Amino acid sequence: MNEAEIKAFWEAHPCGDHQVGGLRTGHAGSHEAFFREYDAFRYEQEPHIPKVLDSIGFSGKKVLEIGLGQGAESEQIIRRGACWSGLDLTAESVARVRTRLEVRQLPFQDLKQGTALNIPYPSCSFDMVFSHGVLHHIPDIVRAQREIARVLRPDGELVIMVYAKWSLNYLLAIAFLRRLGLMALYSLKMTPGGIYGEHVRNVRELGIVHYLRMSNFIHRNTDGPANPYSKVYSLADIRRDFPSFRIIRSYKRLMHAPPLPVSRLPLASLLGWHLWVHLRPVDENGEQRVA
Repeated sequence: MNEAEIKAFWEAHPCGDHQVGGLRTGHAGSHEAFFREYDAFRYEQEPHIPKVLDSIGFSGKKVLEIGLGQGAESEQIIRRGACWSGLDLTAESVARVRTRLEVRQLPFQDLKQGTALNIPYPSCSFDMVFSHGVLHHIPDIVRAQREIARVLRPDGELVIMVYAKWSLNYLLAIAFLRRLGLMALYSLKMTPGGIYGEHVRNVRELGIVHYLRMSNFIHRNTDGPANPYSKVYSLADIRRDFPSFRIIRSYKRLMHAPPLPVSRLPLASLLGWHLWVHLRPVDENGEQRVA
């Protein structure tokens, strides 16, 4: 897996675009209407996000956000008093976020297209790096986290949301139910419309054994059947993949396990799909860095 393939996917499928009809086709070029509808949908589906952002403490801090999507969290962070800069791999996301901030007259420090593997900022530039639902799409995460540690100040903080391995979505919906359903469709030679049809076509192209192997199937069951790369994380995986950091706290949010109707189950803190982790940079001996 290479970064060019991942970049091409996200250029063509801006995060969340399809959920409200798409900017180009569903809103006649009206960015403001699109952002308004997108934000309403996003925070109705994931109402925990603003609450989590309230608890983080952005005010007065220099914050770098990595991976911007439609800029919903970018706006929320700025409105909470951060001196915000943004970095995204794709030109499409950068253009949309720039338009959002300009249309809504929101102040920001900087906005760049670039890679987390070579962050285009000097060392010790930021008090905080924030990344929601992005770092699990980076295959060379060890290199990326090293770059994040470099641009953070010694007492800085990394706040991330990644997909949770110990979740109902991964353990039951993806690993069992969706694979079982796809095997049934394939065996019956059925090709339904929509997302399930895309999965069936993938199976026919790649072979059912390869496609259903979890090392491949996880990619295709997080952000669409064409998604080239995703990963799920336990805290042990975080410790392994983020050796330049130590965990200071973690928590789970969002009950999500389609096709199961579980959103109202009060189990998000145990089996939620979103794993939030707060980390501090450390030196080569695992001790907190000093200036």
